[in-house]
Amino acid sequence: MDAAHCLSRLQKLCSKAEYCEADIYRKALKDLEGDADAARKVVEALTRERYVDNARYASAFAREKATIQGWGPVKIRFQLKAKGVSEEIIRAALEEVDEGKQADKLRKVLLAKARSLAGDPQFRLKLLRFGLTRGYDYDAVEAEVSKIIATFAAEK
Repeated sequence: MDAAHCLSRLQKLCSKAEYCEADIYRKALKDLEGDADAARKVVEALTRERYVDNARYASAFAREKATIQGWGPVKIRFQLKAKGVSEEIIRAALEEVDEGKQADKLRKVLLAKARSLAGDPQFRLKLLRFGLTRGYDYDAVEAEVSKIIATFAAEK
């Protein structure tokens, strides 16, 4: 595939969904059969034409992962960093996510997990580990787990 055809295909792709520069570079590299210079030029053109914008991508990624999938800020930061997004852009994207909604989401995912773990001798440990793997801060997870344990104890 030539660079013009690759550019056209990626423009179409980027007009339908948000992509970061690293993802588009990998797609261009594959389309151009490993030609790194041509792939870099395609990515530069897409960035210049605003088809690709890491800030816009990070913002959309953080909102989606926090609200739909219930990810915490730690996991979101880690995933964006792995895609080569700068720390400044990640910080700005995480500021857009409503902390109140994140706390509610943490509570919901932990409650759902707690119901499935009812009666487990390692209830607290598993609930803590689950909250941490979802990307939430230890203090927030520990506080919420304590509330859930108190609620479960009151119900008995």
